[in-house]
Amino acid sequence: MSSTLLAAPPSSPRLLDQVRERIRVKHYSLRTEQAYVGWIKRYIFFHDKRHPRDMGKVEVEAFLGVLAVERNVSAATQTQALSALLFLYREVLGIELPWLDDLVRAKKPRRLPSVLTRAEVSALLGAMDDPDVVLPARLLYGGGLRLLECLRLRVKDVDVSRREILVRDGKGQKDRVTMLPESLVPQMQVQMETVRQLHARDLANGHGEVWLPDALSVKYPGAARALGWQYVFPAAGFSRDPWSAQRNPALRRVRPQARRRNCDYFRGAQ
Repeated sequence: MSSTLLAAPPSSPRLLDQVRERIRVKHYSLRTEQAYVGWIKRYIFFHDKRHPRDMGKVEVEAFLGVLAVERNVSAATQTQALSALLFLYREVLGIELPWLDDLVRAKKPRRLPSVLTRAEVSALLGAMDDPDVVLPARLLYGGGLRLLECLRLRVKDVDVSRREILVRDGKGQKDRVTMLPESLVPQMQVQMETVRQLHARDLANGHGEVWLPDALSVKYPGAARALGWQYVFPAAGFSRDPWSAQRNPALRRVRPQARRRNCDYFRGAQ
């Protein structure tokens, strides 16, 4: 990719770095950052690596139209691409695009949701025999949790005595309280003890840190190693902190031979 086409003036950060910085200022999720950066790259390559500042309404409509007509993407995918480009122009370049009157919209089908009966749910949960899956799956159903809400639970957010789960930063960046089913209390207590023992081993081996939101690691330096901040469902291995590796922000499992100095390693959620 030509630096003269995509890069800002030498004294300024590169365009995609500016996008990442603006996304993090607005506290968007890591997945949103990855999706937006991906769509912006596709948009630039689609128009032969021209700088977005030199393009506008016509080029945006052409790119999104091809997604709908030739690529046959879903309405949700096209909307995500549109959101990424609007973010680029409004938040990064400071350009307000005119209304996209000629945009070809992907059709959004109207579908009825498939809802399982209680008997079907019971049969589904009963067929699960993987111990790493059974408790999270039952929490999804019994506590009304979304998948990532469940996998991102921290120890401090589960109150076994009150049978409550505090979901933080859920959909719409909102917190809420949901119930911990009585039938899952014994399993949750076992899981908490497993996490405590695992965390003790990690600390003994010089690890034991987890990612903290909103720069809490600066305000509370020891919080990342505290038991309360550990994940209820931790991963089996360690991952490199995505925010400390801007060239490759994806959270990934790191093999022992891939470890390098000056990189932060954390135990992540499953």
